[in-house]
Amino acid sequence: PQILSKGELQVSDKERHTQLEQMFRDIATIVADKCVNPETKRPYTVILIERSMKDIHYSVKPHKSTKQQALEVIRQLKETMQIERAHMRLRFILPVKEGKKLKERLKPLIKVIESEDFHEQLEIVCLVDPGCFREIDELIRSETKGKGTLEVLSLKDVEEGDEKLE
Repeated sequence: PQILSKGELQVSDKERHTQLEQMFRDIATIVADKCVNPETKRPYTVILIERSMKDIHYSVKPHKSTKQQALEVIRQLKETMQIERAHMRLRFILPVKEGKKLKERLKPLIKVIESEDFHEQLEIVCLVDPGCFREIDELIRSETKGKGTLEVLSLKDVEEGDEKLE
């Protein structure tokens, strides 16, 4: 009955340790899932990310979400290793009238333009940093007054498996 009146449940050290270990693993998994080695464009393994997190002495904050912490970890790991958020592949279809002007405004937010088609409308397939997605989405929506479309083709552009032979 004491717990009900005081509202505190004591968590054993062992339980807390297990909880933090699980969060540590979850954070590493999110980082591995969202990032690549920018030189090879290939993903890192969870084990490698965990090891790197230990190397920078990252300590889990039990009251912050794992996603927030993963973004923090990515920032910190950038100082010691080659790591970058994997790019998102997007396709925009823009009305010709606003297309040219809008493309100039989108350019700084785009990492790589993979293809561009200009018929009845401007269609661009490109890679962007996931951090720019919301800004791009808002730009297209406001500038085309809802006539432009933005489609996510893939959340992360990753080279899987063996190196492709050119």
